[in-house]
Amino acid sequence: MSDTLITGCSQVVTLRGAVPRRGAALRDLKIVPDGAVLVRGDRIAAVGQRRKIERLRDARRAEKLDLGGRILLPGFVDAHTHLIFAASRAAEYEQRIQGATYEEIARAGGGIQSSVKSLRQTASHALHDGALAHLREFAAHGTTTLEAKSGYGLDWKDELKILAVLGDLHQEQPLDITSTFLGAHVVPREYRGRPDAYVELLARKWIPAVATASLAEFCDVFCDRGAFTVEQSRRILLAGRGCGLVPRIHAEQLVRTGAARLAIEVEAASADHLEKVDRSDIHALGLSNVVCTLLPGCCFHLGLHDYAPARALIDAGTIVALATDFNPGTSPTLSMPMILSLACTQMRMTPAEAISAATINPAYSLRRHDRVGSIEVGKYADFAAFDVADYREIPYYFGVNLCSLTMKRGVVIHRKTA
Repeated sequence: MSDTLITGCSQVVTLRGAVPRRGAALRDLKIVPDGAVLVRGDRIAAVGQRRKIERLRDARRAEKLDLGGRILLPGFVDAHTHLIFAASRAAEYEQRIQGATYEEIARAGGGIQSSVKSLRQTASHALHDGALAHLREFAAHGTTTLEAKSGYGLDWKDELKILAVLGDLHQEQPLDITSTFLGAHVVPREYRGRPDAYVELLARKWIPAVATASLAEFCDVFCDRGAFTVEQSRRILLAGRGCGLVPRIHAEQLVRTGAARLAIEVEAASADHLEKVDRSDIHALGLSNVVCTLLPGCCFHLGLHDYAPARALIDAGTIVALATDFNPGTSPTLSMPMILSLACTQMRMTPAEAISAATINPAYSLRRHDRVGSIEVGKYADFAAFDVADYREIPYYFGVNLCSLTMKRGVVIHRKTA
């Protein structure tokens, strides 16, 4: 088992301590200035001041990796992506620029249904190769763990195709992928006018089959206008929970439906979006263990102004996380640093809050906080090094990639060349 000494860090942003982080704790990054980390195999063996770590016997024998004054963070944990899709929706992007709304495009046959049509016509190997290229870019921007959903198949054959590709990718490349079954993305065309019949199909047949075959760990539903009602979403999520799939939910994105309260009721791991929550929802979420996963990339790409109320959520003590929502229709970005920039400038989160929300809190929402999301002894050696002198410069610079090195389980998987 080989050892690696990572040294020359102007800051090691450890995030050790409380999990999950709420309120003022979001700003407590536990930074070690002039720090170093000793890695043994795939795990962190020691972390602290450079002089102290370099004196350790194992450190003196270890292979040395000098970061030359860069900062070291835990690898980003992206807890909301739609990784598997067949084609972009750039034509819809142009339509929106010219004045069409997201919902108008969807009613005309675009939106999610457009992605469903293209995915059904695409072979598994092509979906695999496209997603693999995206995963390399995730790693190049500092992400080491991500969640990925199905939901662009909406029939059994193609939902299964997506989940199988996700399973293969998890085994074949270094990033950890947690799979979520999102058969309840929208009602497929085959069930137009019969949404309850589709809900029963999901609850009675597809969800038990997914769980029995261990194809996913989570079950998600898009609870919103034009998708599924609160009652339908409850049926789906309770069916999933009964089969051992942990609930997640797309909540309060387009209109306030009561989905945030449903997330609390079913003990969901995460309620995502939340642009339309009200004060009472925020208060209730602050008393729960539901992670509030905010997706500012979606508002940015759609040209919307009503970002999720991050400040109110943080002040109420909710567990706030950030994610890319990487998908072809509403958030085609795989850059967590860009999401940090949007969180700071558009939602008035501090850089420290944004970093906590992109590492330890999403790890908690994925039930992975015991192994990823912070730099602590015993956790996986998952790191992202940035070519900056201070962590606040990561969101400060936007539209550029300053991630110089990414390590997953002790192995360098991305290194920026000169």
